[in-house]
Amino acid sequence: MEMEAPDFSAMISTLLDGQMAEMQTFLTPVLLLVCWTLILWLWMYVTRLPAMQKAKIDPDSARHPGTYGDRLPASVRSVADNYNHLHEQPTIFYALMIFAGLTGGADTMMMYLGYAYGGIRVLHSLVQILSPKVALRFLVFSLGTIVLFVMAGKEVIRVFL
Repeated sequence: MEMEAPDFSAMISTLLDGQMAEMQTFLTPVLLLVCWTLILWLWMYVTRLPAMQKAKIDPDSARHPGTYGDRLPASVRSVADNYNHLHEQPTIFYALMIFAGLTGGADTMMMYLGYAYGGIRVLHSLVQILSPKVALRFLVFSLGTIVLFVMAGKEVIRVFL
């Protein structure tokens, strides 16, 4: 009786499929924050366009950010400000998650930190848009920053120590 040779390509494919599923799970917080950012883009234009029409602002004359900010309600400006903020500090989050995913740091703790950061950013958006309390917004922002410090520290320890 002759033994059949193992199918190494099938074994490698199965292994990679498992790793890809784990990576997809690990990077889900990244996808969720990207989706939240896109929701904010919609929210921004659903509020901004009618406010510009009501204020009789010609879009062509408002091509520079903040040109007519004083003529738009604070609630409309807050949504736009938050949308812009979602392109600032979260870039550090995206970089950390991708770095961890590509270099062997894609563990459960990092994934939970990713969910924590994403959740805090959603909370930060809601506080910034719905509340005039800057101190509360700063507190939520600081919590997110602390999570980023923990994530970066975890990766520095893993890679260098």
